[in-house]
Amino acid sequence: MKHYDAIIIGAGQAGIPLAKKMAEAGKKTAIIEQRLIGGTCINDGCTPTKTMIASAHVAHQARMANELGIGIARVKVDFEKIKKRKDSILNSFRAAAQKGLEHTKGLTIIHGTAAFSGPKELTVIAKNGEKQVLSADWIFINTGATPKIPELKGLTKSNYLTSTTILDLTEIPQHLVILGGNYIGLEFGQLFRRLGSKVTILEKSAAILSREDADVSAEMTKILEAEGLKILTNTSITALEGNQHQLKIKLKSPGAGKTIKASHLLIAIGRTPQIQTLNPDVPGIKTNDQGYILVDDKLETNVKGIYALGDINGGPAFTHIAYHDYTIVYRNLMEKGKFSTNDRPVPYCMFTYPQLGRIGLSENEAKAKGLDVMVAKLPMSNVARGIETGQTRGFMKAIVDRKSKKILGAAILAAEGGEIMAVLQMAMQGGITYEQIRYGVFAHPTFSESLNNLFMTIE
Repeated sequence: MKHYDAIIIGAGQAGIPLAKKMAEAGKKTAIIEQRLIGGTCINDGCTPTKTMIASAHVAHQARMANELGIGIARVKVDFEKIKKRKDSILNSFRAAAQKGLEHTKGLTIIHGTAAFSGPKELTVIAKNGEKQVLSADWIFINTGATPKIPELKGLTKSNYLTSTTILDLTEIPQHLVILGGNYIGLEFGQLFRRLGSKVTILEKSAAILSREDADVSAEMTKILEAEGLKILTNTSITALEGNQHQLKIKLKSPGAGKTIKASHLLIAIGRTPQIQTLNPDVPGIKTNDQGYILVDDKLETNVKGIYALGDINGGPAFTHIAYHDYTIVYRNLMEKGKFSTNDRPVPYCMFTYPQLGRIGLSENEAKAKGLDVMVAKLPMSNVARGIETGQTRGFMKAIVDRKSKKILGAAILAAEGGEIMAVLQMAMQGGITYEQIRYGVFAHPTFSESLNNLFMTIE
């Protein structure tokens, strides 16, 4: 048995920097990875999808160029080249992450599947079947999540796609049906529609983006339908027949059920924790009814010395949150800090176009809490920069506490919505009031300048 000061299970966006910093601080450290260095973000999430979205956005801009007086006769989509560019960027990011680990003194990289075989003991099985037993004073679980797959009649024979396998397509789907109308489904839906696919989105709730305010959902629906996506709400799949390229999908929707034909089906109903092979019961690690590991506000499990970071702990499933988890744990353990997950900001962005940047409370959440709030809202058609650049879809919206005049949250559905949202996030963190922004001086003409006008809508 090999003993370490620290073992990290999973080389994702929390695991990699934590392993490096622990080793650099003089701790004997090992990092175990079952699949690919870099985690979901680099291999299956942010990096490949945003790279492809950039290509799709250029195709869309080219088709719309005539509105700005630029004539483009024909737009040719070279999917092979798009995929090659995506793979090149992905591989370079992964290689950089791998190199960073390999060049860290005192850090051992182990490839294999880890499972608890004792209170602070792990058995790791490599692909060739070789086993090794490790122990550590501290163990950090960063195994992430994987696409959730529903039980549907005929699904296993349908050759369905997930957010991981869709990245391996070598051709543009003729008709892509997407089960799930939230972030993953909408990003892929708009992406492939812009590349030339017919796209149908099936959402079981009454609206897409059902966790957002109704006006956000309605505006996003309007934007996507204007681009040719078909959105069916209050709709679920009852059964499937055939396989890829010749799928028949039976639906349950308001009124009578019906069948639609598709070439490809993407399952995008959420994600589930990757905990099956870990044997968390051996050390007695507690999980919730969905399988996520329970942690306290310092990210420690109920077993002292065992921590869970990133998606596996059931917190907001964003790369930046996983990275922040690492900073909390490292600073607390190695710098004697007292940092916690309590009250940290949770910004996020959906990279459709326009983007949806979100921070803090939504209008619905503020009202549910019984807060006395004011709502500022400005359509992008009233934003000078939006008009000048031909990007007038969406709106800016902010929630303000009536008494303190501080900003409680924002939804920015706009071109560069994530960047505009970050301005308001900084204001929230700094305790800046809406009136200070309302009368502040911003460079003209920028999108953020219209935060002046946004807060002028409050009487």
